[in-house]
Amino acid sequence: MRKIIHCDADCFFAAVEMRDDPSLVNRPIAVGGSSDRRGVISTCNYEARRYGVHSAMPSSTAKRLCPDLLILPHRMEAYREASDKMRAIFYEYTELIEPLPLDEAFLDVSDAKIHRGSATFIAQEIRQRIKDEIGITVSAGIAPNKFLAKIASDWHKPNGQFVIPPNQVSAFVAQLPVKKIYGVGKAMANKLAEANIFTCSDLQKFSIFELSQRYGQMGSRLFKLSRGIDERELTVDRRRKSLSVENTFSQDLPSLENCLHELPPLSQQLAIRLRRVDDDYKVVKLFVKLKFADFSITTIERSASAVLLLELQSLCAEAYQRKNLSVRLIGVGVRFIDLRETNSYFQLELFGGGNQHPIPQSRFQPASPIYFAPDS
Repeated sequence: MRKIIHCDADCFFAAVEMRDDPSLVNRPIAVGGSSDRRGVISTCNYEARRYGVHSAMPSSTAKRLCPDLLILPHRMEAYREASDKMRAIFYEYTELIEPLPLDEAFLDVSDAKIHRGSATFIAQEIRQRIKDEIGITVSAGIAPNKFLAKIASDWHKPNGQFVIPPNQVSAFVAQLPVKKIYGVGKAMANKLAEANIFTCSDLQKFSIFELSQRYGQMGSRLFKLSRGIDERELTVDRRRKSLSVENTFSQDLPSLENCLHELPPLSQQLAIRLRRVDDDYKVVKLFVKLKFADFSITTIERSASAVLLLELQSLCAEAYQRKNLSVRLIGVGVRFIDLRETNSYFQLELFGGGNQHPIPQSRFQPASPIYFAPDS
């Protein structure tokens, strides 16, 4: 039985803005285009949603619904940085990760050993770490498959968690509205309503043959998902940017000397994990993270091509001087260049020619897209 976690950041773009400017907290804000230039809302916080504002809404409409709405421009670098940090945390728990947009991901923790393999406790720890280390909140769903985990992550939003145990799948799915099924939009929901099908229990009255006859290929999906059956594997096709290990100590470390004493076992763990990474990654930086007794965090890094204890000790000493407080957590890690991704940026033989200079593909990319963070 698989253990799938779906992590979904709460109002991601808006959350990053509120984190970086606390004066925005408790006032209705959105991230998107200007209302006087036919802009569109990418996402908004929960204060704005109380007025009916939502993603993909024209900014002019949002301003009519909420005259006090503050619409902020996109800061994609800040959002990407927060996203990269979230994924670095995910990779500390499993290699089986399917990233979705910037703000969510599926994790398969079926074989995880931490917390005795409890997906519930793993999800709780991930959510707490993201809150402490990145400053935003994440909701999580835990279930035996992707379909149910995705639904579960939305169940107790914001900043919530919901578990669908295997023995409760049938009862849970039966009461779900059909609109919760992936692929059932407004038009499909209307077709189902014409047949008096409103919930998954209504769908369960029909055979796969009957549903396929009525709704074609969609009928087979309706049959399976209405019973909580989803056999899709995670699409693990995106690559990591960093690798790290860390330790939270039962008692705070009172001095730099104590911190330096803890580095050898951490560096050894990092080196062992690094050996399992394939050759398409090249180490370019080494970093040390300290969390102090007051829960503040500092990270310091420098260029390096390997895990070197002396470098880690030097980084740790420099980081410690920033606060000079006792330390509750030490993390050490490396940052990568993904050689597969780097190589893909170059087209070495344009039109099959011989000696052309490498041309960055980015020259041929279309204009920047509009970014939407789903209402979450």
